[in-house]
Amino acid sequence: MDYFLQQLINGVTLGSIYGLIAIGYTMVYGIIGMINFAHGDIFMVGSFIALVLIVALGITAATPVLLLILALALVLVVAMALTAVWGWTVERVAYRPLRGSFRLAPLITAIGASIALQNFVQVSQGAKNKPLQPLFSGSFQLTDGGADGSGFIVNLSYIQILIVVTTVILMGGFTYIINNTNLGRSQRACEQDRKMASLLGVNVDRTISLTFVMGASLASVAGLMFLLYYGVIDFYIGFLAGVKAFTAAVLGGIGSLPGAMLGGLLIGLIETFWSGYFSVEYKDVAAFSILAIVLIFMPEGLLGQPEVEKV
Repeated sequence: MDYFLQQLINGVTLGSIYGLIAIGYTMVYGIIGMINFAHGDIFMVGSFIALVLIVALGITAATPVLLLILALALVLVVAMALTAVWGWTVERVAYRPLRGSFRLAPLITAIGASIALQNFVQVSQGAKNKPLQPLFSGSFQLTDGGADGSGFIVNLSYIQILIVVTTVILMGGFTYIINNTNLGRSQRACEQDRKMASLLGVNVDRTISLTFVMGASLASVAGLMFLLYYGVIDFYIGFLAGVKAFTAAVLGGIGSLPGAMLGGLLIGLIETFWSGYFSVEYKDVAAFSILAIVLIFMPEGLLGQPEVEKV
């Protein structure tokens, strides 16, 4: 039972990172009906921006706690701002000029943007893994391993708490924005009918651009959390994490914000439990198999809405 609890904690932590990335996929799809395949690499760029800022500021585990928190908050804000620029650029260059073209054209340009981002980071930062010394080393010990100390010790680290709490706060904030603000109403209007929304005074181009910016900002938060949690990144992590996050968005119901978060948690839990109880080499097979099974019986995903044809 102790081992199960530890894997549950690890799975929720990993799933929170996937969920933050998946929200970007589902927001873009909900409005323009297309998948931004460069989104995973924007997450990767956010990780590298965070790493460069941490190194430039000289942040280490020896930094006083209050100063460490303030410094990481500054890193997060700057990384979100710079990554948002990348998200806006992808929308402006790869999507907006081709919005009225056949549906395959933006997909091709998004893949091209993904490759361009990968190679840009590879050339500018090198192909080797980039390590980061742990900044948070403490943890709460939830179990002591039994009276004789031979059992499994369950730990909940500070960084795991930080990741989950940050995800919950951001999820609540974005849900509020979409449900209770003018931007959210514009996004929901564009999701239902972009042409009618434009006729009613909604600035469709600005709404779509801001959606890309919001998604990219969330991806940068996930990039910082990934960097702090695993302590190593490379130029290829965007592809792997992007595929997992896209899978999470489809599993939860593409176009649904709660579905993206639920899908991320499920993918994280499936990977973690499969790695813990079976073979780690087949964790991806398990995740994609679950996705296939769910889509066979629920083609719209767990929380997705059935496609309604407009006539």
